[in-house]
Amino acid sequence: MSARKRITDATLRGLKPAPKGKRAEIFDTIVPHFGIRSTHRGVHSYICFTRFNGVPTRRTIARVGSVSLAEARGTAKAWAQAATLGIDPAEEARKAQLAEEGRVTFGAAMEKYISRHIAKTRKAKDVEREIRRELMPRFAKKALADVTRRDIAKMVGEIRDRGALFQAHHVLGHCRGFFNWAIAQEEFGIEVSPCDRLQPNKLIGKKRHRTRVLSDDELRAVWAATGKLGYPWGPLYRLLLLTGARKTEASDARWPEFDLDQKLWTVPETRFKSGSVHLVPLSADAATLLADLPWWKEGDFVFSTRGGKIPVRGFSKSKARLDALMAEELGREPEPFVVHDIRRSVRTQLSKLRVPTEIAELVIGHARPGLSAVYDRHEALDERREALDLWAARLRSIVTPPPKNLVDIEEERKVRAR
Repeated sequence: MSARKRITDATLRGLKPAPKGKRAEIFDTIVPHFGIRSTHRGVHSYICFTRFNGVPTRRTIARVGSVSLAEARGTAKAWAQAATLGIDPAEEARKAQLAEEGRVTFGAAMEKYISRHIAKTRKAKDVEREIRRELMPRFAKKALADVTRRDIAKMVGEIRDRGALFQAHHVLGHCRGFFNWAIAQEEFGIEVSPCDRLQPNKLIGKKRHRTRVLSDDELRAVWAATGKLGYPWGPLYRLLLLTGARKTEASDARWPEFDLDQKLWTVPETRFKSGSVHLVPLSADAATLLADLPWWKEGDFVFSTRGGKIPVRGFSKSKARLDALMAEELGREPEPFVVHDIRRSVRTQLSKLRVPTEIAELVIGHARPGLSAVYDRHEALDERREALDLWAARLRSIVTPPPKNLVDIEEERKVRAR
């Protein structure tokens, strides 16, 4: 059953169910391909009737009431025009919907990358932490194929502009590695990486090794400031100063790693950069610092704000507080430095104390070069302990210098010898 008339709002208000077992259709005199179909159950739909791919076909536009009459008429007109070009808009819309439902998001692909690839690498925790902090908040819900070169460049530029140049290089490297991996998997349906032709040196600047070393005045200010920070951050920064350990080696430490009677800290291979066990002799100052820390019933992390259940997190906030307290001690803003510069300062001080280079490198856990890493298994534990004891004494003299009226005997001998 079909009729032709000018369809108006009054037509819509007068729509009635078709006879039982039948359908009724009304076609428009304004747009001939446009009409309304009614079922015997009282369901009324806008339709478009024209030749799609050469076959006379009815396509449902929408239920009456879900869109306006004008919108439905306009859609029918557009569909009829598209049909003359061999395009079936309804079919294209269906394909687009299926693609949307089956699309792979950046976040879903990245989770697979982390579990399948990153988890097997040496720096898994650090890399995952950077990915979740920098990449996931920006792109997790976005379709993987929709992440553009411009998106990546903008993100890296923002990290660069906040002064974190090394971080910008790292994040761009993570992006490049991820997209290259995703292309190789084939399951994600992408063939081009948005990182292609992004040149780190031009986008960020040449990656230069940091050379920042804290002066004696700054070391004194750090020590005084950490005394005001309180647990857990104050003792944590002091342990970094006394041992030259890496930031996460100290922050993620657990009590079973420490033997305070033997004054020895054993960093397990799962947490050490080179993938081997690292022994850190503890000076008397370091052992005393650790002995004064709380032990938790809920967990065994040494530095924790959650009862030892999880290690501390949020170095950026604690570092900002440290800088502010240092400014009070110095009477000026400290020159910018990052936590890792404390480690470099310890290594520099060991050289000043004339600790042999090989021993100083072992103290801070640098891998031995070449064949010596394979064949020389001597741990030099006594030598390292002596070096860290010397450094603890030197640090003590920096943070609590002797009265000015006391004569440095060694310095006096040098003066007289000239």
